[in-house]
Amino acid sequence: MQFDHGLIAVTDLDIAAREFESRWGLASVEGGRHPDWGTANRIVPLGRSYLELIAVVDPAIAAEADLGRWVATNAAPTGRPLGWAVRPADLDEAASRLSLTVSSGARVTPSGSTLHWRSAGVDRAIDRSSLPFFIEWGAGVALPGTTPITHPAGAAEISGIHLRDDPGVLASWLGPGDHGLPIVVHAGPPAVAAIVIGTAGGEILIGDEST
Repeated sequence: MQFDHGLIAVTDLDIAAREFESRWGLASVEGGRHPDWGTANRIVPLGRSYLELIAVVDPAIAAEADLGRWVATNAAPTGRPLGWAVRPADLDEAASRLSLTVSSGARVTPSGSTLHWRSAGVDRAIDRSSLPFFIEWGAGVALPGTTPITHPAGAAEISGIHLRDDPGVLASWLGPGDHGLPIVVHAGPPAVAAIVIGTAGGEILIGDEST
C-alpha cells in the first residue's frame, strides 16, 4: 500500500499556490476541474505522491455534492489538511473487504488529456477524515506526483502524516499486515492534523504545528 496524496482545502487556488511557494518553497501545477463536484485543483508533485490543493469553483454544484460541501466547509485561505488517499495493491480486494462501492472518476488536464481513476471509500473518508480513501489510477496514467517540477525548497517528498483517531479504527480500515505508511496517530476527534514534507533543508509541517 502506497501513500498517494494528501488533500489541502483552500479558498482560492491561485492565492494558495503563491502561499505554498513563498512560504514553503513548494511549487505547483494546474490540475483541472471536477465537474461533478464543483471543485478544481492544483498539484504539488512530490515524487510517488503529491499534495492536492482543492477549492470550490462552482458553489451551486458544490452545494449538491458531498465532496464539494466537504471542501467548502473546511477551506482556509492558506490551506487546511482535509483528507488523504492511498494506493492499495488491489483496489477491488480492499473494497470487498470493507463492503465499499468502487466508482470511476476523471478530469481533463490543462493539456487536454483526460486523467482516469477508480476509487472507493470517499464517502467514508468524508464522514471520518482520518481514514484514507482508496485510489487506483487508470492504465498508462502517469502518477500526478511524477509531474516534472522544480521546487525552490529542492527535492521534496511526503515523509509523514499526523492523524487524530482511535488507532484500532484506522488499523481495521487499512487491513491486516504491515502497510508501511508513514502515519502517526494521536488521540482526538477524527481528522488529518498535519502532513509532513521532507526536504534537504529540513521538514515542512502543513497543518497543526502542535502535533
